[in-house]
Amino acid sequence: MSAARIHLMALFALLLADDLPAQGEYPYGVQKTSSNLMLPMRDGVRLATDIYRPTRIGAPIDDPLPILLQRTPYDKTGARLVESAEFFAQNGYVVVVQDHRGRYSSEGEFTKYIGEGQDGFDAIELLAALPYGNGDVGMWGTSYAAHVQANAAKLRPPALKTMVINMGGMSNGWDHKVRNHGAFEIQQLTWAFRQLAAETDDPVIRKMLDIDSINHWLTAMPIRKGLNPLSVSPNFEDYILEMMTHADYDDYWKHLDVNWVEYYDQTADIPMLLISGWYDSYAGGTVQNYNELSRRLDADVRLIMGPWTHSGNTRSYAGDVEFGPDAAIDDFHNDFHLRWFDRYLKGSTVDPTAAVLVFVMGTGDGHKDGAGRLFHGGYWRESDTWPLADTEFLRYYLHADGSLQTESPSERSASSTYTFDPEEPVQTIGGSFSSTSPVFEPGAYDQRESDAVFGATLPFLPLKSRDDVLVFQTLPLESDVTVIGPVTVKLHVSSTATDTDFTAKLVDVYPPSADFPTGFEMNITDGIIRTRYREQPDRQNLMTPGEIYEIDVTPFPTANVFKKGHRIRIDISSSNFPRFDVNPNTGEPLGLNRRSISADNTVHHDAVNSSYILLPVVPTP
Repeated sequence: MSAARIHLMALFALLLADDLPAQGEYPYGVQKTSSNLMLPMRDGVRLATDIYRPTRIGAPIDDPLPILLQRTPYDKTGARLVESAEFFAQNGYVVVVQDHRGRYSSEGEFTKYIGEGQDGFDAIELLAALPYGNGDVGMWGTSYAAHVQANAAKLRPPALKTMVINMGGMSNGWDHKVRNHGAFEIQQLTWAFRQLAAETDDPVIRKMLDIDSINHWLTAMPIRKGLNPLSVSPNFEDYILEMMTHADYDDYWKHLDVNWVEYYDQTADIPMLLISGWYDSYAGGTVQNYNELSRRLDADVRLIMGPWTHSGNTRSYAGDVEFGPDAAIDDFHNDFHLRWFDRYLKGSTVDPTAAVLVFVMGTGDGHKDGAGRLFHGGYWRESDTWPLADTEFLRYYLHADGSLQTESPSERSASSTYTFDPEEPVQTIGGSFSSTSPVFEPGAYDQRESDAVFGATLPFLPLKSRDDVLVFQTLPLESDVTVIGPVTVKLHVSSTATDTDFTAKLVDVYPPSADFPTGFEMNITDGIIRTRYREQPDRQNLMTPGEIYEIDVTPFPTANVFKKGHRIRIDISSSNFPRFDVNPNTGEPLGLNRRSISADNTVHHDAVNSSYILLPVVPTP
């Protein structure tokens, strides 16, 4: 058993030792005392609410107890949510689950993200007055149910005392989750397709929204009002079109319900546990939220980052890569949360986690496991800060010969040019996104086409073989290089177009082995920028063709050991589809273009116009 595994098991054993009952034994029974209780919001709309209470001898106890609340758009009677509600009630909490406005049994009209802060505030304050509650409310939930917690906290409801925000709580919808530095994240569109398909009984609409139809519509973007499957639900169609066409960072993106950056200073000063995964769509935002809130708030704000895809806390793999049993938190949905709530709502003396706990990927031997996945391995590392205190930021420069070196280039003139054709975009193979299955999948994958890759065609070549992908890599490493922290790619670029995209992907290149004869090129993190937003997010500035500009591409943060014998690689291109929409290169208003043109895009890498990736390197244990 690895030292990391032993350490983690010991930590969890300690946490479980704080007067928790043995498995299968609980202090209380549980009874669902209210079903579809209609709680009135300030505008009169009523939200369907279920309440679970602890019982003794079959009767709900009247002792005032802390309250746990989850608000969800995914049906409050879902099996996992009910299981957790019953578990927390059996451990001495009044548990409340509520359907969002316009969802399932609640009244009103649903508009994604909007209004959740206000409804959350109202629900918290109403619940705090329950005669069998003690007035203290905690919240928990994943994804959308995490996002709405943050929105409520920005309004400072007095009764809200703590939150566990798992893979949600976007810092800024303009630069991740909805748009990404100008590019539109197609996960918003696939989410809308999937929700409508799941909620309709109409076979015609179901057929319109099946996977084949979705695949078709993704290749026919941008969608137009009344001329797409979402038109059967006008509110869904309206908010998607608004997201796709509202490009500048203005009051729309600064709204409380899609932004935390603008509201950090007014956020409730309460203990928060922020959790995400390196392959989650909220990875960048979660780290940003931690950095800002831990600095501004007096209460405990803590961070956990695992090697997970969205909602994958209990899995030890992401995509086609296995990280080992240490990577999974098996009791995440129940006991893990209970330890946090017992600490901050019941006064437990057990400290549930370090200030910063991150999973460092990459200590495995690269064999193929029984499920056919590459064993990449890794370990948990604790810290008091993010980035880690012993971080050194090193520049790895792009060179004309395709190398990636710590030495800067000496050439007076050097560049690499490729043609970006919007009709033939580079395929998405893994990454940090959500709500896209089964169209395309998040996680870590060998960067080679296959029949599982959206848009791939025979003979299924590696992405590095494409003419529109620039590849820069180190020599095989002479020793391990441990990278933990934020990643920045600084490029000097020019184009024949007035607007285009540049993408950057960090890759861990395995050498050939018996299990993987052609090696394994594992995506670590990636980013994109739409060049019209290279200077500032609130105003577009088209390029002058041929002029050289300095731009920053900011992939999500990561933690990975590039082992001895591996190569560190960066791939530069101009598309990553269908993770992001494809830039038509025309400079037309975003989401409204009707044509596209090819662009010759150039990355400069000489002594004057150098380009490099800035990596946060820490000493390897």
